[in-house]
Amino acid sequence: MTISFEGRVAIVTGAGGGLGRDYALELARRGARVVVNDLGGTRDGTGHSDAALKVVQEIEEMGGQAMANGGSVTEIEQMVEMVARAKEKWGGVHILINNAGILRDKSFAKMDAADFETVVKVHLTGSAFATKAVWDTMREQGYGRILMTSSSTGLFGNFGQTNYGGAKLGVAGMTKTLYLEGAKYNIRVNTLAPVAATRLTEDIFPEAAFAAFSPEKVVPAALYLVSEDAPSNAIVGAGGGAFHCSWVTMNPPVVLSEEEQTLEGFAAAWDRISDRTGDFVPQSGGEQSAVILNALAATLKA
Repeated sequence: MTISFEGRVAIVTGAGGGLGRDYALELARRGARVVVNDLGGTRDGTGHSDAALKVVQEIEEMGGQAMANGGSVTEIEQMVEMVARAKEKWGGVHILINNAGILRDKSFAKMDAADFETVVKVHLTGSAFATKAVWDTMREQGYGRILMTSSSTGLFGNFGQTNYGGAKLGVAGMTKTLYLEGAKYNIRVNTLAPVAATRLTEDIFPEAAFAAFSPEKVVPAALYLVSEDAPSNAIVGAGGGAFHCSWVTMNPPVVLSEEEQTLEGFAAAWDRISDRTGDFVPQSGGEQSAVILNALAATLKA
């Protein structure tokens, strides 16, 4: 079965190069009309360029439809204007891929406040602003597919990337609430943690690995997660043609007796509290309270 995006309008942020460019090109090949958003800055977020225009030209040369947008994801007014232009030209917005990002890697001891704030603003606040700009439109049309870009750094940590990791776990957290709020409007929201050789990683990967992790190898996962039959609330890892899922899990609670509910009692019970036997995947935050109440009730019955 061929998956088509005919009739869909897609916005891809940070689409002037790397992963975003490949997403935009493949969406266009499969029939989508694409807004190519890119401020055109360098890896640390400074400067401007015509990167978005070049990708639009590539799309048009292969017979597709696209428009360039140089708005900053950190400016809500510019995101609202971008969506308004897409709706004016093509009638709606069905897909948003939040891909824009920068890096300012330093150990936490050497990182200043500006390096932290700027990275969080682009990745986390920028994803929120772009999503907010399309949200009402997607609710009104009863259809939306949104992809957040997380990272293994956000999910599992990485030395020298406190700012990036904090932002990237944040976007995964946004997914977990937005998928609940969007469900009745057929808005599906997912998280992708890509591993790809781009300008953000060109001095991180060894040369051989850089070639193996080409951006196009991530595209199948990204486009499936914004397709009509996409799941919702998935966290998917992709790189080098290999794909996997990650989950936020919780183990069953250990109910301590009144006598054990002290600092020393908690310490003595730590091995039981941290035992992962019986892990499960909550579907909403309310499940934490529910399983505690159930465990307390079971203790009272016993």
